[in-house]
Amino acid sequence: MSLVTLLPFIVLIGAMFLMTRSAKKKQQAAAQMRNDMQPGTGVRTIGGMYATVKEIQDDTVLLEVAPGVHAIYAKNSIGAVLDDAEYNRIVHGDDEDLKVDGAVVPDDASSLTATETADADTSAADDADVAKIDLGKKAEGDAAESKDSEVKGAKADGEGDAK
Repeated sequence: MSLVTLLPFIVLIGAMFLMTRSAKKKQQAAAQMRNDMQPGTGVRTIGGMYATVKEIQDDTVLLEVAPGVHAIYAKNSIGAVLDDAEYNRIVHGDDEDLKVDGAVVPDDASSLTATETADADTSAADDADVAKIDLGKKAEGDAAESKDSEVKGAKADGEGDAK
């Protein structure tokens, strides 16, 4: 066998190795995150529920979903362990520590309807006058001509171009 015939197989095996290696690293990082959980930390489950860790067992975790409401979850169902500032910002709405880097987007559309300079408004109005379309009824003579042209080009029912 020559090297040219083995090359596609070598490339395929190498690609499979790289894909499984990255997936294995992600699994190890997730397992490490779950093992580093401590009672009192905020977590997000894979279902998107935010809760506080109360007790940690070998394979399960006791979460406080709301004050006085506890639920038992599998450790594998913990999607992320959140730091205190992020957990408080999401659950309690504490925006004090939130720092915005970049432009602030308004909650309403008021910034989208702001008027520009007067020159731009008048030129837009002039363009609108030029591009007006008459949506009214046609005059009697125009209507009769259009009906005649439609009748001449129209086919009777059942007639077609195919034979």
